[in-house]
Amino acid sequence: MPDKISPKTIRIETDARGVATLWLARPDKHNALSRQMIDELTRAAATLGADRDIRVVVLAAQGASFCAGGDLGWMRQQMQADEATRREGARALAGMLSALNTLPKPLIARVQGNAFGGGVGMMAVSDIAIAASGAKFGLTEVRLGLIPATIGPYVLARMGEPAARRVFFSARIFDAAEAVQLNLAARTTAPEDLDAAIEAEIAPFLQVAPGAIAAAKAQCRALGPRIDAAMIEDSIDRLVTVWNGAEAAEGIAAFFDKRKPHWHP
Repeated sequence: MPDKISPKTIRIETDARGVATLWLARPDKHNALSRQMIDELTRAAATLGADRDIRVVVLAAQGASFCAGGDLGWMRQQMQADEATRREGARALAGMLSALNTLPKPLIARVQGNAFGGGVGMMAVSDIAIAASGAKFGLTEVRLGLIPATIGPYVLARMGEPAARRVFFSARIFDAAEAVQLNLAARTTAPEDLDAAIEAEIAPFLQVAPGAIAAAKAQCRALGPRIDAAMIEDSIDRLVTVWNGAEAAEGIAAFFDKRKPHWHP
């Protein structure tokens, strides 16, 4: 497919079957979510969702990591900005997640490496996530005085509250097998078998009516845990609140100063 959005941090490849692979393409930054990547992912979701020739979207990543979460440089800029700028940035992040969650095509996450924070969020907005067996996962925001705010509605919807409480605010790192237990990943496979596993998930979608897929996916969202405008707005409020807080300032500063924050023993 021609590059319709001229992206810098993502890549889109489409094959003759109508399978689009949406690549996170900041491997040198472990595919951390910068503001530019957030905006490009939002536009890509709109472009792919509107393209009638696209049957399935695979969310993949270049390099060793699937996604390291939010870009801390961008977060530091947000915390130094005024209130309106902070809120606009939080809204952009929430909008990207909503765009992927409501994509009217099957969205399959090909998780070849570690996923933290926002990377876990992108797994949660996917319809199916297949994880390489050696990958590690974690909702690590609280280490920095932050919370999994805008990804929270999707992570809770995927895991359920009892399971989410095990990992949502401990920042504990867990493996691919536990990701399956938490319902974050559908299954895990050896890295060398990951592409075959993704193909096995793609195949059934190519045999059914694309309009029916879109309608059935919309029904799943309607019948499942409700993630409405009010809940998304609440997640934005929560993110802005923690960005305004002293703990976030200390956590981000400690990261860039290469020291432990004051709450670390």
